[in-house]
Amino acid sequence: MLDKMLKSPSVWEKLKDADLPIVCYGTGNGADKIFDEFERLGIKISAVMASDGFVRDRSFRGFKVKSLSDCENEFGDFYCVICFGSQLKSVTDNIKSVAAKHKTFVPSVSVYGNGIANREFFERNKSRICNIYSLLTDEKSKDVFFKFVNFEYSGGLDILLSCESDKEEVFSDILRLGKNENYLDLGAYNGDTIKEFLYFSGNEYGSITAVEPAPRNFKKLMEYTKSMSNITLVNKGIWSGELAMGFAGKGGRNSYLSNAAQAKTDTVSVDEISKSESITYIKADIEGAESEMLDGAEITLKRLKPKLNIAAYHRIEDIFILPEKILEVNPEYKIYFRHHPYIPGWDTNFYCV
Repeated sequence: MLDKMLKSPSVWEKLKDADLPIVCYGTGNGADKIFDEFERLGIKISAVMASDGFVRDRSFRGFKVKSLSDCENEFGDFYCVICFGSQLKSVTDNIKSVAAKHKTFVPSVSVYGNGIANREFFERNKSRICNIYSLLTDEKSKDVFFKFVNFEYSGGLDILLSCESDKEEVFSDILRLGKNENYLDLGAYNGDTIKEFLYFSGNEYGSITAVEPAPRNFKKLMEYTKSMSNITLVNKGIWSGELAMGFAGKGGRNSYLSNAAQAKTDTVSVDEISKSESITYIKADIEGAESEMLDGAEITLKRLKPKLNIAAYHRIEDIFILPEKILEVNPEYKIYFRHHPYIPGWDTNFYCV
């Protein structure tokens, strides 16, 4: 599966041999990680640019943030490196318009942790990645997985765009939610994924348990669900067990558990929650804690075999570690893999039934 891919240069190798100026598009945490890897590899950055409206009078990593027209006037042609993420159509359309004029690369780095999708990563984990590919249930999953892995290695935007699909297909053909689901929403944020669940379940359900650790998000969640029945809100983080852990973030969707953080939150496991509720469907988008969540869900996955909707993009190793853990606990699961519109390869999930 990977032999042909590994004979070609990785995105990092292509950029190291670049024959045009390299312009990094975007700032923030993802850009920091890409900049750090560029520094390690000795890749020279010529400029940093941002979308119109985000340029302002500011700098990033010693570079004055410029507009696209600034960079075109200065360099003419250049290689564009995407260093931020978005699913907003206006933003992704803008990225596509830049890519139509300038060769564009999308390096993949872990959202949480220090993982880099480079040659070393894929050579080291080749057998595990190929094994998961062979265990996927349908041909579409295999096709998406193959393309997604090639995208992460090559940084090719066109490859990422070629493996997109919408969520309608997932909910209608794979998850097939019934009218009496007991839904466990891990990383419930402000209630947006409860809204999604209600849409695809026809506003009918048995119960909802929503777990969200960030206090600001939790207040919004309480407001959104205040008129709903048979719903339990849990203001904790999700982990392998009950602990007091560090918690980082300013209350947005990207708040996450971290022992290095000063703020603290209590955690709870899926198995603890399922003692009082026969969970039938779990959604987990928990900012890099998906693996630890599965460690605390073994009894539930064995006993109840709930449908699973698990984010697979927070750590680059999640594409094989998460399905390995699920199948080790319950080999009866059928594993599906889908990527939904997002640049870079975020909103990529395993769906298991």
